Amino acid sequence: MKSLPLVLVGVLALAAPAAAAENYDKLLPPDAQRLALGDAAPDFKLPGIDGRTYSLADFPASKSPLLMVAFLSNHCPYSHAAETRLIPLAKEFASRGVTVVAINPNSPDSVRVDELGYSKYNDGPDEMKLYAREKGFVFPYLYDGEHQTAAKAYGCLATPHIFLFDHARKLRYVGRVDDSRFEDPATVKSHDLRNAINDLLAGRPVATPTTPVLGCSTKWNYKRADVAKADEKWKTEPVALEKIDAAGVAKLAKNDSNRLRLVNVWATWCAPCVAEFPTLVSLARRLQGRDFELITISMDDPKQEAAAKKFLEQQHAAPPARLRRVLKAEGREATNFLYTEASADALIAALDPSWPGPLPHTVLIAPGGKIVYRHNGVIDHAEVLEKILAQLGPYYTPEGKR
Repeated sequence: MKSLPLVLVGVLALAAPAAAAENYDKLLPPDAQRLALGDAAPDFKLPGIDGRTYSLADFPASKSPLLMVAFLSNHCPYSHAAETRLIPLAKEFASRGVTVVAINPNSPDSVRVDELGYSKYNDGPDEMKLYAREKGFVFPYLYDGEHQTAAKAYGCLATPHIFLFDHARKLRYVGRVDDSRFEDPATVKSHDLRNAINDLLAGRPVATPTTPVLGCSTKWNYKRADVAKADEKWKTEPVALEKIDAAGVAKLAKNDSNRLRLVNVWATWCAPCVAEFPTLVSLARRLQGRDFELITISMDDPKQEAAAKKFLEQQHAAPPARLRRVLKAEGREATNFLYTEASADALIAALDPSWPGPLPHTVLIAPGGKIVYRHNGVIDHAEVLEKILAQLGPYYTPEGKR
């Protein structure tokens, strides 16, 4: 299943030309600075996920001739991919005096919900603990999202963003881990960070001391206004409800698209259905940039069509703009349907013969029609998201590949 970028933020950084430096500066808040090669490592005082508070003094040159400050995040697929090389690299060079400290610069309140489509986690400190454990971090992971003092002092443009300091804690390399935005190590052609480390350990000047930074832009606190605007815009998206019979449901269940389909059967008279509906809308918003589609099928009496549509409108159960364009090209507009046949038997046979009958009922259907997850009753948001990401993947992928 091809994975489409959700929020693709390319950040050009520290090339020598003045224009590049000027563009870099424009991307930083007014009270932030851009470190130049040879600058001293700025101090910090930040909480780690282990309960300790860390400062630069905790990483003395007497114990670690080289210090790498890596700005990473929980939610960013570029960071996810780079970490597949960064973590083994940290392990490899630890015995040679290279210490790594990771800092999350992001304010979780400044991350739009649609920017979370590649991760189970936002960038808050509690979720940092879960993410680091899952990824197997072998270095301290510090939270800077509340005041962002470290991000401003270092000039963090994006995640990932790497700053490598020598024994005197002077900046000798800044930029990316390597030149690939994908998970597969075979896609790496330029091992920039590794080369810089080897140069410094050998006592040589770094051959390529600056490289571009490509990743998810730093979620500065002032971007909370953008989150609010996105929330308000979603509330204005049009909500449609169309009638459907068992044959139509069977066609949807066949899923001849390239999208993962989450199909939920519900009704306004079903209290558990009503209770879980915000979770479904949240998933649709979160995954709006992925190959994903939420389909809802109402079991309300067709005479109650107006009431069903009103509920959907109140829940803002609209397909995202990108999906609407795709559906239009396929000759379809709606993602919300009202089942019209008197008997539910045909619906069960068309959608999921293993469905015992009660509402709500939810199935996750892969392209080609295979049900990869089913649940009768109220879904668990974290569980469903994990199942979806297991299918879609947590990384940007090369065109046409998983």
